[in-house]
Amino acid sequence: MNRKLVIVLLALPLPLCGQHKASTARVPASQPAADAQLYRNATFGFRYRIPYGWVNRTKAMQEGNDASKGEVLLAVFERPPEAAGDTINSAVVIGAEKAVPAMKKAEDYLGPLTELTTAKGFKPEGDPSEIEIDSQRMLRADFSKALNDKLTMHQSTLVLLSKGRIVSFTFIAESADSLDNLIEGISFSAPKSKMK
Repeated sequence: MNRKLVIVLLALPLPLCGQHKASTARVPASQPAADAQLYRNATFGFRYRIPYGWVNRTKAMQEGNDASKGEVLLAVFERPPEAAGDTINSAVVIGAEKAVPAMKKAEDYLGPLTELTTAKGFKPEGDPSEIEIDSQRMLRADFSKALNDKLTMHQSTLVLLSKGRIVSFTFIAESADSLDNLIEGISFSAPKSKMK
């Protein structure tokens, strides 16, 4: 498993920092749509409706990643990650990484995901569950982290196994309701990938 990609996803609320070498390998089907507010990914058959006015940092987060192992497909933020604020900087990061042989089903990804997320100070919010979006079955794991007595960061990660790759949809927001609103931006098109 490409732990670098998972760690990048877990570090969403932190400013982007450091210099990286640019990667030349890209998945051609992972292109933003002509409508800047709609991201389409033909490889995995999904679309994501980006909230109006959000900042796209996909290119910056792709730099230095080996796309053959894992890559950031989409990284958007409510405000620039480097901009300070007194609220949670909501974010959506969608990534794909090569599934190692031990990962035969999406559930196999939950252990490493939970381990890395809790190492960053997050606590699981209940047990992972199965959800369905446009007949696409996915696993959902929710976490939270109190930043101070007024702010709690909520994270939800949806996982599916498709075409030998783990595709993770990670959402950061200030509340569980806000997470659900962000998740509503996902839609899938036929043919559907089956969760294994």
